Amino acid sequence: MLDPTLHRTRRHFFRDCAVGLGRLGLANLITDGLLLGAPHHASRAKSIIYLFMAGGPSQLDLLDYKPKLRELDGQPPPKSLLEGKRFAFMDRMAASKMYGSRSEFRQHGKSGAWISSLLPHTASIADDIAIVNSIKTENFNHAPAKIFAHTGSVIPGRPSLGAWISYGLGSESKDMPGFLVMQSGPRGPRNGPLIWGSGFLPTHHQGVPMLSGPEPIFNLKPMPGITEARQARALDAIRDLNRTRYDLTADPEINTRIASYEMAYRMQSVAPKLLDISNEDPRTLALYGAEPGKVSFANNCLLARRLVERGVRVIQLYHTDWDHHSGLEKSLPRVSKEVDQPSAALIKDLKQRGLLDSTLVVWGGEFGRTPMSEELNNDVSGRNHHIDAYSIWMAGGGAKPGATVGRTDDFGFQTVEDTVHIHDLHATILHLLGLDHTKLTYRFQGRDFRLTDVAGNVVQKLLA
Repeated sequence: MLDPTLHRTRRHFFRDCAVGLGRLGLANLITDGLLLGAPHHASRAKSIIYLFMAGGPSQLDLLDYKPKLRELDGQPPPKSLLEGKRFAFMDRMAASKMYGSRSEFRQHGKSGAWISSLLPHTASIADDIAIVNSIKTENFNHAPAKIFAHTGSVIPGRPSLGAWISYGLGSESKDMPGFLVMQSGPRGPRNGPLIWGSGFLPTHHQGVPMLSGPEPIFNLKPMPGITEARQARALDAIRDLNRTRYDLTADPEINTRIASYEMAYRMQSVAPKLLDISNEDPRTLALYGAEPGKVSFANNCLLARRLVERGVRVIQLYHTDWDHHSGLEKSLPRVSKEVDQPSAALIKDLKQRGLLDSTLVVWGGEFGRTPMSEELNNDVSGRNHHIDAYSIWMAGGGAKPGATVGRTDDFGFQTVEDTVHIHDLHATILHLLGLDHTKLTYRFQGRDFRLTDVAGNVVQKLLA
């Protein structure tokens, strides 16, 4: 008869072996070291701030100047332009007309970049940014398009760009999470947790949501009546229980839980002061248009700079209300004004503090807008979703200042030079952070996954 003490499961092996795999994972977590050892190559950027305009900004009214489109305003589009194409709202496109931009474009800076009058502050940093007018994506509906723009897949549940960066590089901050998320606008972006989640990566790589109000981080303050000593005793007890459970199961997620509690405890003393912008110089507040205590994109941009100084690796700022199917001529100037000054101020502030060279800033949405109008409630001053060509800009962190990459046809409908697919954009971002997108992989369900799937090329023209 077999000795029952000899019956060992894989779980027992992990628990009892001298150097368990789970314990190696705990060592990585405790030291907060690089999960992959080191960047794949010398990095230009240490951190990234992604300014995401949820809803799809109209590139044709902001960054991609098309005088020919204005000449054809009100005329039916060429049949060849729409043949075989699908749009988010096909029924509204039947009577569509070419729709020239109502905003004025001028060239700015030594680079001569064409920028709309709706973005006067962005125009003032024309020589600091790289504009890409040839971004291409794959889905014309908001929810899957946002997921694709963040995870490289339309399938929900994959790791986000921020999670991949956290996984590859770890964090330089010991008292703040390595990946933070801030939101402004009338609501948060669709699929929020899915677009900053960790997917199948360890959960401590997911984004931590913040608010730009009086309590930026949920549940950061102790409950009334809970003293510091009492809280410390409770956390010690929870830690001991979690470690006991870990010894039984070797589940690495328990280590994540332990680290999360310890991080939250440290944040209670650090975060309130860090997130309080009232102690900023009045000139800095004026530069951003920030107002302490107010919920705004401007406040979030200023906070992003403060977080970079603290060593936070990934910061994503979301501004919503860019889905202009109608009323474009009234609503686009309003939302553009909300983000233009603080976005430009962020670049200027980082630059004057010597942080721009090591901080990559990206501005853009999940797709662009059509050069044709769409009819909605007898209003033809709007644009439908467009995935074949749209614009973003990048600055700092090794991005080539003053560059304009990619070109579209006379209507802004198709790219005709240097198409940059979302996978290419992701590959380039990772490259600037010192990561090779083909080597940044994680084995899940028997397959090595990566952010760029089986595609993606670094856009050399975007590199300084």
